[in-house]
Amino acid sequence: MSSYRQPGVVLTDRRFTVPLDHSDPGGEQIEVYGREAVAASRAGDELPWLVYLEGGPGFGARRFVGTEAWLGRALREFRVLLLDQRGTGLSTPANRQTLPLRGGPREQADYLAHFRSDSIVRDCELIRPRLTGGGPWTVLGQSFGGFCAVRYLSSAPEGLAAALITGGLPSLDAHADDVYRAAYPRIERKVAAHYARYPQDVERARAIAAYLAEHRPESAGHRLTPEGFQSLGILLGSGSGSHQLHYLLENAFVRTPHGTELSDTFQEALRTATSFAGHPLYALLHEAIYGQGERATAWSAERVRADFPQFDAAAALKGDGPLLLTGETIHPWHFDVDPALRPLRETAELLARRTDWPVLYDPERLAANEVPAAAAVYHDDMYVDTADSLRTAAAIRGLRTWVTNEYEHDGVRAGGPRVLDRLLALVRGEA
Repeated sequence: MSSYRQPGVVLTDRRFTVPLDHSDPGGEQIEVYGREAVAASRAGDELPWLVYLEGGPGFGARRFVGTEAWLGRALREFRVLLLDQRGTGLSTPANRQTLPLRGGPREQADYLAHFRSDSIVRDCELIRPRLTGGGPWTVLGQSFGGFCAVRYLSSAPEGLAAALITGGLPSLDAHADDVYRAAYPRIERKVAAHYARYPQDVERARAIAAYLAEHRPESAGHRLTPEGFQSLGILLGSGSGSHQLHYLLENAFVRTPHGTELSDTFQEALRTATSFAGHPLYALLHEAIYGQGERATAWSAERVRADFPQFDAAAALKGDGPLLLTGETIHPWHFDVDPALRPLRETAELLARRTDWPVLYDPERLAANEVPAAAAVYHDDMYVDTADSLRTAAAIRGLRTWVTNEYEHDGVRAGGPRVLDRLLALVRGEA
């Protein structure tokens, strides 16, 4: 355990050993990493703990610099654990380089079946008494971290002093098909809003997709395709995403001795934005986080997209309408074009076929909830369906919501202290 300082904060690296399979506590163990953060002025104080669960799946906890964003507000009264959920960051990372240590695709898929919210919560419950001495702590869950918080309320509410959720109230019983059937119209609205803000991007997007369809260039082994370009729509779910997308598109083409070509700058930006090298579990487990019971997810986003033919790039290019972008959907072709995913194609296929997913949420226990809980629900959130979130909020006894259009899905980052202030006031009955 080592400690070090940044402006205004003392950080400590903490590592914990937990079972891979919590139903077999004496079996294989893995390491989970968390970064403790405490205000420098309060480093010696006895403070309540707050554990932060990042969105995803597949992302380690955000690496803050000093007391930026919401962390500064939290450190006024909490000692914070920024947890890298299992398989992410420094917590026994799972990727194309490490997964072959498990064996072949079957062994890899069986291993990854232990990396959903149920296992993450059980990790938290093993870690908590080591830090708090047995007392409960507060959980702050962003996006998928909110899914984990609802699982926490379902399975181990005794470990929680409070639950704070930002953009992460999941449906309790929706299949992945239901999730994506609701998602495609939301994505279409976000794309229409982007094109209304930046009408020049309509023709730019069509020209880029047409070039990619004809030339199929590669960047560092990553095949650039019209479908991959469409997936840039994922940017439109964040507060500044539409502007980021516009700036990315504006320098797409350059004149060369051979004619007009896609610029190296754009190709590199597209590769970087669409690569899963830094978060492969997002692609591998994105649909699995909705798996409950015996029904396979079976590449849900790809199958459901057939009900929304307006998203077909080839058809759009044959006509004269705008090219629709996609967002937060994982497709089989991701595992063909991305070198970070290509070796994991069969593993992904086995996960898509899996039919023995444990149920994640307990409606009866949630209906009897006694843990103070609050959630920020973002109006027309692109990533998490607002209607589903409100139904779940109503199903959790005592949970208070703040429904707002002031922020997009990344409100806890963009709004930082204000969002956290509002949630803490809600759980304390002050708002």
